[in-house]
Amino acid sequence: MRKIAPIAALLLLLTACGTGESDADGPVTLRMTTWSANPAHVELFNAIAADYKTTHPDVTVAFEALPLENYTTTVTTQIAGGNPPDIAWILEGAAPDFVASGALAPLDDSIENTADLAPAATALWKQDGKLIGYPFSTSPFGVFVNTDLLKQAGQTLPVGDQWTWANAVAVARATAAETGKQGLVIRDFDYKDWTNLATVFRGWGADAWSADGKTCGFDQQPMIDAMTFLHRAVFTDKALPAPGVAADFFAGESAMTIAQISRASLLKDGKFAWTLVPLPSGPSGAYSVIGQGGLGVLKKGKHAAAAAEFVKFFTSEANSAKLARFFPPPRQSQLNAATLATANPLLKPEQLQNVVIDGIATGKVKPSHTGSAEINQAVRSALDPLWKPDADVTAVLGGVCTAIDPLLAK
Repeated sequence: MRKIAPIAALLLLLTACGTGESDADGPVTLRMTTWSANPAHVELFNAIAADYKTTHPDVTVAFEALPLENYTTTVTTQIAGGNPPDIAWILEGAAPDFVASGALAPLDDSIENTADLAPAATALWKQDGKLIGYPFSTSPFGVFVNTDLLKQAGQTLPVGDQWTWANAVAVARATAAETGKQGLVIRDFDYKDWTNLATVFRGWGADAWSADGKTCGFDQQPMIDAMTFLHRAVFTDKALPAPGVAADFFAGESAMTIAQISRASLLKDGKFAWTLVPLPSGPSGAYSVIGQGGLGVLKKGKHAAAAAEFVKFFTSEANSAKLARFFPPPRQSQLNAATLATANPLLKPEQLQNVVIDGIATGKVKPSHTGSAEINQAVRSALDPLWKPDADVTAVLGGVCTAIDPLLAK
């Protein structure tokens, strides 16, 4: 297994001996790393940067889209190489390392009306009462459903109390068998990013580790039950794509996908009828899982002061309303169906209420922990034997805990 240097160590290196502050009079180019190359996202980011340039003509903002799979590793490698971005889009899994490292500048003075920020949305991004990162995207996961494919297969979408994981997989299995398409795709999982499986296993009340981050949860019965269900859904029911099988819901290749509303823009061509619903209920009841993206200003970036000023503009109430088209804001005043519907014309107010607003109110953020790069790699490697038809689920999950117990104890 390839050794990954701890994120915290790289960030500490930056804090101690980074490139240093070099804001100066004259033209400035700010570099902001993101993980999205979605043309609609890029267009919006560039539009906000262009608006900023009208009042700050000497400031140019360059958005650098990096592949999601290696995003955090790439950013920290840039940091270790003495070339940190001025602003970084930080994924929730890496937030504990970035927030605790001292590498980011506090943002309390760079955010309009911090009192409007939902406490649940900012909890992961604070240290000692200071806002270290701004969670500009606080987005629960939902299930997009290709209702045309379901109709073709003679299936109907379960509703109300019938929208359970058991019924969702049954419909996905039947639709895949009848249409030759795939059933349910957990987007961005691809048997690599295991954290996206939280959208499933939390329906069993399972979690990767205890609330204090010290005790592994993979060998606990709720996780064993959830992963047994998932394994059966893949290899017995054929309701999910098997390892090595690619299927893009947004190209009409599957009946369902688990994703966030930022993906809705991929459906604007209207090639098929679809709907968006919350995650199915599991044995432990209804639940919601939230993915977050935060903005951080690197203290040792070349233009930290100018970067903080741009973040203030980027996260203003006016621009938060624009960003809400893809990225639900942490602003309580904007977390209502009317505001979100204005920014998301492809989604109905009731969909936004049921998936986004209610999801933020009750949801938990995807798994995060200090030392996330090492832990995530260890979990991924230890889970590899699970993705075979004859896997011993209990034994594999015990092996995950054996792999990560020393890392959780650090």
